[in-house]
Amino acid sequence: MSGTSYMEQELRSQPGTWREAAKIGGADGPLPGAGRRVAVVGCGTSWFMAQAYAALREGAGLGVTDAFAASEAFLGAGRGYDTVLAITRSGTTTEVLRVLEEVKGRVPTVTVLGDPDTPATELSDATVPLPFADERSVVQTRFATTALALLRAHLGADLSGAVRDAEEALAAPVEKEWLDAEQFSFLGTGWTYGLANEAALKMREASQSWTESYPAMEYRHGPISIAAPGRVTWVFGEVPEGLEADVARTGARFVHHDRDPLADLVLVQRIALERARARGLDPDNPRSLTRSVMLTAAGEGVAG
Repeated sequence: MSGTSYMEQELRSQPGTWREAAKIGGADGPLPGAGRRVAVVGCGTSWFMAQAYAALREGAGLGVTDAFAASEAFLGAGRGYDTVLAITRSGTTTEVLRVLEEVKGRVPTVTVLGDPDTPATELSDATVPLPFADERSVVQTRFATTALALLRAHLGADLSGAVRDAEEALAAPVEKEWLDAEQFSFLGTGWTYGLANEAALKMREASQSWTESYPAMEYRHGPISIAAPGRVTWVFGEVPEGLEADVARTGARFVHHDRDPLADLVLVQRIALERARARGLDPDNPRSLTRSVMLTAAGEGVAG
């Protein structure tokens, strides 16, 4: 496949969408303030952004923050949540809508979403719409990172450096070794573990590649056994002491960059896109996936 895909257009727009999101996140709005106990829910990519946000918020001492896959969220009264924050690009994902319905009238809800003209808006007590970050490609790039940029800004982060790093990541060369690699393992610590999960998902979705993801300190507890020549171990954020040397002994390629980890995810998105093209795949319409997962009563997925 050649030519410009929606995925390419959307991933290249990220510095601009992050700037816009930073303005919204830095202003007064409905996102949960300091001290509130927050449950963050999402599916797929949105769940991984929830993981990153939860680690950032609680790590900053702003309150208990738990991230759940929407289908596995524990939101009973005994957990004492003050806010449920949902992340959904489409606003139609069945599991997210079920959570919003379940807690309606019991726990205040805020939803960050790409399309405000959807059922999630009606079910939420408040929304933060990001229509400028919505996407036509099935494979998410800019909505996910823009939602996290919004949330980072709300936590007080200055995103100017991340934006500059994203611009650099868009211009950085995509190495042939990355395009030819047999396997990728993505690692992270703290908030960047969510990014590692998302990087692996992006590579699977777009290019049907063999990818795995782990907390960086867990990698040596078994998963490093798959590291070998022709494979890549990619670390987002802090590198545990001795890990690079351990990977080098396996013959695998160790990759770590000093840029903002969210910007490094942009580079991985580009690699996923180019690997898809090299395999003759359509990154905008990956196999067995649709833009939104909507379940019928029988539990079967239908396009949303």
